[in-house]
Amino acid sequence: MEQKIHYFNKHSHTPVKIRYWCQDETRIGLKTITGKLITACGVKPVGLYQWLFKYLWLYGLVEPKTGDSFFYEFSHLDTPCFEKFLELFSQKYPDEVHIIQLDNGRGHLGLDLSIPDNIILLFQLPTHLELNSRWKAAVHSAPPYCPEVNPIERFWKEVKKFLKNQVFDSLDFLRRILRNILARFTQEDIASITGYDFILEALSVPGL
Repeated sequence: MEQKIHYFNKHSHTPVKIRYWCQDETRIGLKTITGKLITACGVKPVGLYQWLFKYLWLYGLVEPKTGDSFFYEFSHLDTPCFEKFLELFSQKYPDEVHIIQLDNGRGHLGLDLSIPDNIILLFQLPTHLELNSRWKAAVHSAPPYCPEVNPIERFWKEVKKFLKNQVFDSLDFLRRILRNILARFTQEDIASITGYDFILEALSVPGL
């Protein structure tokens, strides 16, 4: 039986919409992403390749239920950048409460991390601070990343398909290409890629 969960605004005491998002970051740079090439039978494939370690970090959020998304570029993968990313996201959707699924990456666990009031972080693995001493050893041995349960990881793979076997002259050129790639994906596309059954079924139970 479905039991709908309500979240109330502390000032107006009116119900607030709750949304569920999946978050992750990916590094994209000038070092060529290699992939399979199609050639004639017996012809060895030859492709351009460069080995340059200049890159950017793309921070992203996708909503599996609707296919809505939010992306922003940063220079580093760390707590200050993650905090700014959450702030920008909160400003775009200020009138809703957002539950964000994410991994236990180091940048997500900074003790000085400031989280906007309308954001709730849901870690894929329990954080050390939430556990008693009996379970801490198990978490220390567990991997901080579980890409198979975070659907945005699948979306990153689709994005990078468009970048395979390409050589970019500069990060600015790469940025322009990347913006065009992201613009190709409609909400329907993203929902199809990220709408994992186990997430949608779980959201249906509380009526989210």
